[in-house]
Order: sequence, then C-alpha cells, then structure tokens
Amino acid sequence: MRRVAIIATASGCGKTTFARALADRLGVPFTELDAIHWQAGWLELDAAELRRRVEPLVSEEAWVIDGSYRGKLGDLVLAEADTIVWLDLPRSVWLPRLIFRTLRRIALRETLWNGNRESLLQALAGPDSLFRFALRSAPRRRQRYPSELARFRVARLRTRAEVNAFLRHAVR
Repeated sequence: MRRVAIIATASGCGKTTFARALADRLGVPFTELDAIHWQAGWLELDAAELRRRVEPLVSEEAWVIDGSYRGKLGDLVLAEADTIVWLDLPRSVWLPRLIFRTLRRIALRETLWNGNRESLLQALAGPDSLFRFALRSAPRRRQRYPSELARFRVARLRTRAEVNAFLRHAVR
C-alpha cells in the first residue's frame, strides 16, 4: 500500500484518527481534505479550486488521504489510490463518538481548519446540521458504496477489531 484513501459511512467513524495512524505506520504523507476544503469562516472551496489543490497531492508516489469529496472531485482521489479503506462501523459506535467529539470541541473551543470552530447551532440545527448530515448520509452511503466502489480495491472495515487488525498488519 502506497496510496490509500480513507472514507467512512458517517462522521465519527474515526476516519481522521485512523488515516493519521495508517500514514504514520506506512511512513507516508497524510492529508486531511477537510483542511483544504474548509476555508476561514466555514467557506467552502469551489470544485475547480479544490481539484487544483488536490491533483498535485494524488500524483505523489505515496500518501494517505482522509476523505474523497466525491461531490466536488468525482473519483479523483479514489482512482489514484491503490487501496481504499471504508470505515463502515455501526451507528452504535460512530454516533456516541460524534456526540462526544462535537461537545468536546465546542466546550474547549477547539480550532479546526483555518481558524474555524464548531458551534452547538451548527451541530444541531439547520439544513447543514452535522448530526442531521451524519444520520441521513450513513444509510445512503451504506447502500450506494458497494456498487459505486466495486471497481476499486476496497477494504471494508465493519468493527473496531477489524480496524485495529488492519492497522497492526499494515506494512511499509
């Protein structure tokens, strides 16, 4: 494995933590696409600018990339990966993690990408609510991903034990 894309069924699956650990284990660069996509003030990069910034990254010899932004990048990241790791953990794992992580970030006023901070309003209310997005997108992704990812080499990890085993057995 030299080029690995990490995707998840929902926020809170541990995608970023896993991607960082895997990049460290493989000795390759790590990139979090959220850090590129989300600009100051929670402004999103448009598709053309995001593509311009990501294309050089995926052309590198080795990497672990957290995310795919398929809505804006299509299969750019996935097509360049030699392995896609799909974290498909059950809701009973990711929802408590998402709640805890979000509340911690809000309480501690953690700075995310480009100076952004989460708020309770963002997490709970409105059409862009983090929790609403996660709860809506998880069943759709679980249904769509098997056919959409069929042409790629995918490791679908469904339990914490599988995630830990994958990391233990990843070699440079």
